[in-house]
Amino acid sequence: MHPNPAFRIEDRALLESLIEEVGFGMVFAQTPDGPRVAHVPLVSTGDGAIHFHLARGNALTRHIAGTTALALLNGPDAYVSPRWYSDRGQVPTWNYVALELEGPVRRMEEEGLHALLEAIGERQEARIAEGEPWRPEEVDPDYWNKLAKGIVGFELEVKAWRPTFKLSQNKPLEERERVADALEANGSPALAALMRRFAQ
Repeated sequence: MHPNPAFRIEDRALLESLIEEVGFGMVFAQTPDGPRVAHVPLVSTGDGAIHFHLARGNALTRHIAGTTALALLNGPDAYVSPRWYSDRGQVPTWNYVALELEGPVRRMEEEGLHALLEAIGERQEARIAEGEPWRPEEVDPDYWNKLAKGIVGFELEVKAWRPTFKLSQNKPLEERERVADALEANGSPALAALMRRFAQ
């Protein structure tokens, strides 16, 4: 989390929507072999927890249950050029959105894992514009169960939400508008939209 309090957003609904929109992140934890990270789909329960799954052979799988872990999601980000300011005598920076979630982890029962897999499929299939959504029922149950045995589901109970929305809030409003316009023109419309949303 960035240390500047100007970059904090405490809007829980917005943070939940970030998890929903991004849907993929990293989970970090300490193991006897040192710190490890896994890249995973993340699903919010909406009541203060996130669900994820790991391959049974992942370095974290044997050790993460019962520990405190850190999950991280990255939102939109982009380089900010000094040429976009009225005074070019500044330094480059990077605007970005990130969310750190910390808390204890417990292992899911098998039915929880199956519900998680179905939720991931349903949410992601809904984003595809063309065609009929894929459904888990289309998979042979024996094959589904065989593959499910290769992964383990987990729940992280979020005890700390640490968001960073670094959107040039430390600059005057007119400079933020210039940067937002430049970012939009250079292929970062999502970041520009967030800058405008939090311009005040």
